[in-house]
Amino acid sequence: MSLTRGLASPRTPLRRFLDRELSAGVRRLRASYLAQLPTTPLIWPGPGVGYEAGTVGTAIDQRLRFAFTQVAGVDAATVMGVDHLRATALALGEHAAWEVMETVGRQLLERLRATISELQLDDRGRPLARTEEEEEHLARLLLGAAWYALNFRNPVAFPLTPLCKAAFADTGAFTLTTLLALPHHDLVRDTVAQVRTAGSGPLGQLRRATVPEMCLPGPTFDGSAYVAADADLIVDGLLIDFKSTRRTERFPLPMILQLLGYTLMDFADRYCIDRVGVCLTRAGALITWPIEDYLALLGARRRNLTELRAAFQQLLAYTGCRADDDPLPEELPGVEQLLADLAPLIGLGCCRVCAQPMAQPMLGPGRARLYCSSFCRGRAPSLRYRGWLP
Repeated sequence: MSLTRGLASPRTPLRRFLDRELSAGVRRLRASYLAQLPTTPLIWPGPGVGYEAGTVGTAIDQRLRFAFTQVAGVDAATVMGVDHLRATALALGEHAAWEVMETVGRQLLERLRATISELQLDDRGRPLARTEEEEEHLARLLLGAAWYALNFRNPVAFPLTPLCKAAFADTGAFTLTTLLALPHHDLVRDTVAQVRTAGSGPLGQLRRATVPEMCLPGPTFDGSAYVAADADLIVDGLLIDFKSTRRTERFPLPMILQLLGYTLMDFADRYCIDRVGVCLTRAGALITWPIEDYLALLGARRRNLTELRAAFQQLLAYTGCRADDDPLPEELPGVEQLLADLAPLIGLGCCRVCAQPMAQPMLGPGRARLYCSSFCRGRAPSLRYRGWLP
């Protein structure tokens, strides 16, 4: 399992913990997101993209990481996707195509590394987007790499990729040249268009304002030892998640919680994350918040980030049930006790919803104020209905 899958289910300890902690819900944060969303036209994929939109997303993610820093090299998922081909062959049956795909995969990795080194993609003295020919070649390399990465992330779906189909259709003729010719021209154009838009927008401005040493691609966290999680990019304390979605008006709950989850998993504050944001590559937008504002908009009951991280660490370290799994019936009592132990303490003079101290805790003699604002008063019935408020 992983952080993203654990956030998708409302029954996991991870999701239940965050749902209860964020007393304001997501309405205010979504309003802030929409207020920052530009009205410029989107980049729409051509008809040849079809079901390969996720492949484009993986390719553009890698390309933009390289624009900031090349220190990590090729994505680990791609390398492991190539490495796992022998295991896949053993699981699905011996066939010469598996060996050929592994050979071509290693040639692809070599070509991709050489191309990245030659172009020096993180050189701030050159524009983010390179010549049309260079970007098209890079796009084909990265789209092929994305197919190999799928073999690591979802090996069941890998046989459905154009790469695997072509290798099995004519194993003897499958070469690196064959692989690079596979991506539909709409896939290539879509990837290149998003790179060019990124270079001329706020992401390009951020790149020009930084140096490679300030950037970290694909970071993992202290909490990754308990729940698999790696973010896209951290730039000078700003955690960025790349999204190539066409539905830019949506800011779904899992995406909201994913940004927060990454931040909370940095238990020791190793990356000094002080801002979080999403880069919408089809809109050329970079929408960010200071982490304290992000928590405040969500109504985090434990407003102090250090305290919230400590509670999150206890949640992930619990051995009675994985935090990203739906509890089994026999695990449920332990999970309920854990969540009860991690519940925020709401003291006298604090708002019953957000748990923050109130400037005026009394309405008059013998009349205590229960809520700090009309917003919290309005949220109380919903929280009480869900069992998150006594």
